Amino acid sequence: MLPETTPEDGGTTVPPPARDKRPPERVVLRADLRSALPDATAAVLVTAAVFAFLYARVESGDSATVAVMPFMDDAGTYWMYLLSQAFGWSGLLWAWGTVMLGLLLSGPRPARLPVSRQVLERWHRTTSLTTMALMFAHALMFAAELVRYEAELAWLERLWAGFADTFVPGWYDSGTGRIAIPLGQGALYLAVPLGLLFYVRHRIGASTWRRLHRFVIVVYVLSVWHTLLYGTNVWYGEWPRTVLWLLQLPVAALLLARLLRPARRAERLAAPTRCEGVSLPGWVTRAAGRVAAGAVVVGLVIVVASGHDGGRERPAEPPATSPHEPE
Repeated sequence: MLPETTPEDGGTTVPPPARDKRPPERVVLRADLRSALPDATAAVLVTAAVFAFLYARVESGDSATVAVMPFMDDAGTYWMYLLSQAFGWSGLLWAWGTVMLGLLLSGPRPARLPVSRQVLERWHRTTSLTTMALMFAHALMFAAELVRYEAELAWLERLWAGFADTFVPGWYDSGTGRIAIPLGQGALYLAVPLGLLFYVRHRIGASTWRRLHRFVIVVYVLSVWHTLLYGTNVWYGEWPRTVLWLLQLPVAALLLARLLRPARRAERLAAPTRCEGVSLPGWVTRAAGRVAAGAVVVGLVIVVASGHDGGRERPAEPPATSPHEPE
């Protein structure tokens, strides 16, 4: 770059301003773990409130879980299962929040935001860490309930049964859990590496990290699908299931906006002949993604408006089947 001259100083050369070539400050996991403490504390409080609500529903006889599994009408005995449900619901809520923040950061943003972009990025990272912890706690309490429940087995067999049913894909073989449990396991096993890859992106490259990070939406879809299939609190066509479907509308709308108006110029969808460096299959894939996101938005609106959300009628009589009596 040539030096600039100014008429005020009689043509004296003025050197261009020096550019800051220092690399951006690297975000380390330890710092984010400290920043996540208030967020994690709020998550624990929400989990406690959800647990109290579920416990009270069982005690009052209004619990949908008891309607599905009448043998669980003793909240004091099955408190670990209720706590697992509570962690699952708070985990899904935090997953919703971190996905919304991620889509807000990666897509077209409003002209005015109450906080800076740096604050939003920090919230996105800390809520992601909290979500992973809640998902693991959800699975751990489910395993603990299975260990407690299988009282007829020896201790080592009980531990293995609880671990395998919870963490080994394809091992759980009862009812809808044969599909729902692997979906939840897939969400957990994808969430951890995808969430932690941010802290090593300086090693794998920002471009590789961005490509992998897009699969976070798959984690969220698996989590919602797992809940709709296995969450006994949303089995029936009642208000909890309706709220769960309603919460997906802003996620789908933000995803569609992010695809239609991506922040990065290279991701914008121009005419195929005008896209430099983009192959026709790549262009078709991006176009199909936008069409699919639009179809999801329309489908969600139809589901919520029509009330046909997959919920079933609450049975007048409890199911005849029940497991063995706990010791």
